[in-house]
This record gives sequence, C-alpha cells and structure tokens, in this order.
Amino acid sequence: MDCAVIPALAALAAMYGVSPAQAEEIPKAPGHRLVSHYDGSPAAAAPLPGQAPPQHPYLAPNGRSGMHADAAGSATYPWSGPLGRAPEVTSAKTALLGGECATATFDAGGRLVTVCGTFTGFLVKLLDPATLATLAEYALPQRSSTVEAITSLDFSKIFKDTSGGAYFYLDDQDRAVLADSRQHVLRLAHRQRPDGGWEFTVDDDWDLTAHVPHDCVTWTNLRPTGTCDPVTSVMPDWDGRIWWVTRQGRVGTVDPRTGSIRSVRLEGEEIQNSFSVAEDGVSIVSDHALYSFRAAADGTPQVQWRQTYDRGSAAKPGSVNQGSGTTPDLFGDGYVAITDNADDRMNVLVFRRGTDVPADRRLVCIVPVFGHGASTTDNSLISWGNSLVVENNYGYENPTSLLLGRSVVGGAARIDVRPDGSGCDTVWQSPVRSPSTVPKLSTGNGLLYFYEKEPHAWGIDAWYLTAVDFRTGERRWRRLTGTGPLYDNNWAPITLGPDGTAYVGVFNGILAVRDTR
Repeated sequence: MDCAVIPALAALAAMYGVSPAQAEEIPKAPGHRLVSHYDGSPAAAAPLPGQAPPQHPYLAPNGRSGMHADAAGSATYPWSGPLGRAPEVTSAKTALLGGECATATFDAGGRLVTVCGTFTGFLVKLLDPATLATLAEYALPQRSSTVEAITSLDFSKIFKDTSGGAYFYLDDQDRAVLADSRQHVLRLAHRQRPDGGWEFTVDDDWDLTAHVPHDCVTWTNLRPTGTCDPVTSVMPDWDGRIWWVTRQGRVGTVDPRTGSIRSVRLEGEEIQNSFSVAEDGVSIVSDHALYSFRAAADGTPQVQWRQTYDRGSAAKPGSVNQGSGTTPDLFGDGYVAITDNADDRMNVLVFRRGTDVPADRRLVCIVPVFGHGASTTDNSLISWGNSLVVENNYGYENPTSLLLGRSVVGGAARIDVRPDGSGCDTVWQSPVRSPSTVPKLSTGNGLLYFYEKEPHAWGIDAWYLTAVDFRTGERRWRRLTGTGPLYDNNWAPITLGPDGTAYVGVFNGILAVRDTR
C-alpha cells in the first residue's frame, strides 16, 4: 500500500460518520439497492461422511476453538451453516474506522469470544450471538505497527501484521489464550457478575521478553535502536504446553504448571501464519520450510523433520511475505498439506508426516493450481477426509485494492489424495471470487462458504456470503451482506456458529448471516 491510502481512509471517515454504539449496524455504501440481494436457491443439507479431526484435550470443542476451527487446521464444522432459506444479515459496527473482528470462538453458552482490531488497539470482546451486542471487553495494548503506520503514514504496516492477538484460541475452560504486543502470553477468563453483567479477568500472564527482542515502537519510544520481534500465534500441544512463534522465526513453549519458558530460533526465517497440532507433533511453516516439532523433557522445541519448498523469487500481490501463506493442515492418513510460493503457478503440496518416513518418500504430490502468473493464497486450506480445498487470493492487498467495483482473478479448487497415497488429483475448479477470506466447510450440510466480490461496471462494491457444493464445486446460492469497503473482510475468516449462523469479520466490525425459515 502507498500513500494513496490516506485520502481513501479520510474519504471513508467522511462517508460513514463519527461515533459507534453497541450493535450499531455497519453502514452500506451507495448502490446496495442496485445489485442483486439473493441469487440461487436454498440447498438441502447433505452431510459428508468421514472422520472429524481428533478433539484436542486442551482446546474448546472442535468448531469453537479458533480461526481454523480445530487443532488440525481443518476449517470444518460438524454442524450445518445457513442453507440459504431466506437468509437475513445483521451487523455490528465496532469503531469509527476499522474495528475488524477476526477470529471468532464460542464459549459453552454459545457466546462469541473474539478479538477486534481498532486504530487505538485490539479489544477482546464477548458478544451476544443473536444481537452482536458487546457483553464485555478487555483492551489489549496497541501494536507497534499501528504506531508506525500513523507516524509514517504507511498503513501497509497494519495490513501485513499478524501479531498482537489476532491468532488466539479458546481453551477447554473457555479461556482466551493469546500473545499481546508486549510479548506476554495471557490467559483471559470471562464470568458473569452478580449484577448480571459480564467481565474478563486475567487468569495467567507469562512474560516472554527474556526470550524475545522487545525494543518496539510505542508512543513513548518512537525511534527504538534495538530489535522488535512480535509474537504471531499461540497453540497448546497434547501435553498442555503453550507453544508460541514470532515473526522473526522464534519458536517457544510455556509450561503453564511451572511458568518455565524455552525457545529456539530458525535463523533467517519468518513465521507469519498460525500453526497446527496433533498428538504426533507441532506443524509450523516458515517462509522457507515446513517443520514438525516436539518438545524435549524441559520444554525446548526440537525439530523432528524439516521439508523445504519452492518459496519463489518474491512476494506476490495477495501474500503477506515471500513464502507459503497457509497454516499447515493435518489430515487423512498421516498427511500434512501447505501451498508453496512458486513463481508461475502456486502448488498444493502434500507430505507424509511420520518421523520414520524416508526423505525420498515424504512428498505425496505437488499440484499446480489456478492460472499462469496469477495464483497465491494467504489463507489456510480446508481439509476433510483425503480432500483439500484451496482459494486464490492473487491481487488482494488491503481494502483499497478492490474499490470502485474492482475484484480479483479468484478461483477455488478441490484436490484429493488418491486412496492408495500414490498422488493427488484435481476434482473440480470453481470461478468463485473470494479475495481474502478464510473459507469454511460445514460437514453437517456439505456446503463450502466463501466471501465473494465480483467486478462491477458501475463501481459498486457488493459483498456476498456464497455457498458452494463441496462435492461438485457448484455455486448454490449467495446473499448480499453489504456494499462498500467497510464490508471488506480484509483477511478475516468466515466462522460457523453452533446455531447455524455464519459470522464474517469485516473491516468495520462483524456481521452475521442466518436462515429465517
């Protein structure tokens, strides 16, 4: 992003007014009456056969725990999402400008626990699932990238920053676990007070600064002379240790019982994405290689195996950095999948993840996807059984990328590993244009959910929740959610709630789509 974003942001502020209120609707830009509000027809639920990913003992139930739905990163939900039966849309504006609520999780009572990013800092929020009203919130410290963006007028620093709490998880006791911009890992509980209100409390606070350089830009430290290495993601392993990774390639653990912290460094490598966990190890992808880790007896991360991939010659438009944009998917009979960053066409890569697999047997397949010179993804794959679904994010950089009716090349594809493990095949390709969302699959009804925007000759920016048949790749229906850049999801995921509602974090807050009959 260049300085052109400044007038764009100023225009947005002028267009959309001043102060937000709880559950105030996100304003629509002009043109929403000139585009179709619903296309297609309702789908009949067709549940998918297969085995769900193992339930992690230290995470909330599958589908409730994090951005990628479970420890394996499958992006699947065991319940049905909306079927397109007269779906209605509601939304909640979080801030004057910005306020995107990215990762959404669900506590045992069905309430949303989410983290919303504003220009003044991140907010952990507890939301009513029906009204989207804020029940409680906890303010996190402002990220260095926000201070840098405001002082340098370079807002690309914000849009390419994955740190500060965006990747968090809900544990088996309904606590949000995250790493804030001070390089602290927090465990936040929420409870209902005697007066009926709700509040967040800090159960645990582990300081990582002895292990992570932390001379970061703040309002009181505008010209630091040292190094700042933000923590990007946290996840527990099967023994309950909390693993964390940093942008500059540090991998560490916290033992919640003792407070012991251990870490190692992947020299010269970056980690921008989240990671996945199974009983056999922790799978992390850097901008150079895919890793499998285990913890030594004292908690120190140890590499079980390392697999390099084609990282290409540069970052592409639609990529945060030069490397894979995916969180590893752990699926099927001991497989792990990522995408690469090959120059001409991105590839879906599937590997065997056993520690006893010979080096020349680890790669199962390498499948090129999408068009020549126009393919990348910065979102996790969807995995179910031996199937993978990938979307094309090529061309998306930030909410200014798609203004005035523009869109991306788009596309989605399903890749299946052969039953005998001898390779992979492309099952279908779809033209769906989903610029930057983390798509999801309901195994309860057989529908994939994308957040779609098509080009418009009149310059109308219309955003849709789109349902695609997992078996065939056919678009079944789509529902207009809103118009204008405030409805751009800007890398936030679709999340399917236990009651069948689809939630989407968008630039100005969060929206919900639910069937009404």
